[in-house]
Amino acid sequence: MLALLIKTFLVQAFSIPSDSMQNTLQQGDRVLVDKLTPWFGSEPERGEVVVFHDPDKWLAGEPTSEPNVLQTALSWIGLMPSAEEKDLIKRVIGVGGDTVECKDTGPLRVNGKALNEPYVYPGNTPCSMDDGGGQFKVKVPEGKIWVMGDHRQNSLDSRYHQQDEHKGFVPVGNVVGRAVVVAWPPTRWSTLPVPDTFDQNLSAAAPGALGLAGAVPLVLWRRRRLTAGDTRVSGSRTAG
Repeated sequence: MLALLIKTFLVQAFSIPSDSMQNTLQQGDRVLVDKLTPWFGSEPERGEVVVFHDPDKWLAGEPTSEPNVLQTALSWIGLMPSAEEKDLIKRVIGVGGDTVECKDTGPLRVNGKALNEPYVYPGNTPCSMDDGGGQFKVKVPEGKIWVMGDHRQNSLDSRYHQQDEHKGFVPVGNVVGRAVVVAWPPTRWSTLPVPDTFDQNLSAAAPGALGLAGAVPLVLWRRRRLTAGDTRVSGSRTAG
C-alpha cells in the first residue's frame, strides 16, 4: 500500500530507453520523477525535463524492451512503470502562449529571444536535422507544451509530429511529472535543474503592453515639443 501511494502521488523511477536526451541523460539511466507538484496545480515550465504519456502514437512500432531483474522488482512494488507503459522524456521548450521558432542551424528562439543551449548534444545544431528538417515556427496553444530532445539530431520530438492530431504539442494532462534526479547508476548521480538560459524573461508580451510601451516615448516627445514652445510651462509647475 505504501509503495502504491508513493507511486501515485509522490515520486516514481523511470528508465531512459533511448539516446534522445544525450548527454543530459544516457540510455539505461534511471531518473526520479516528481509526481507530487502537479497535484497542487503546478504545470510544466520551460527548461524542465518531463516524463509524459505518449500523446499521439509517437512510439508506434517501437519495440518493447525486456525488463531486467531490477526493473521487474521495482515495477512489481509500484516504484517503476511496467515495460508495457508508453512514456517519453523530453525537455520543455515552450508553454501555452509561446512562439517557438527554429531557422537554419539556429539558435532556437522562444518569443523572439535566442536560447543558449549548452545541453545540446556535442556536434548537433539546435535546429537542423540530418534529413534537412527541423525548421519550424509554432505558437503553443494553452494547455499544451512543445518538447524537444537534447540530442537534436536523434530525437523524434514535437518537430516530427506536426501532422498528428495534436500537431506535435503535448497536452499538459499527459505529463506524469518532472524528472529531478538521475538516481542510477551511482556514477551518474546528478540533479536536473532548469538551465540558466531559461532564466531570461521569455514571456510573450501582450499586444496591449507593446502598444503602451511604444506610446510612452511618443507622449514624452510631444510633451517636450509643447514645453519648448510655451514659456509659461516650467518644470516646477503643477496642473491646475
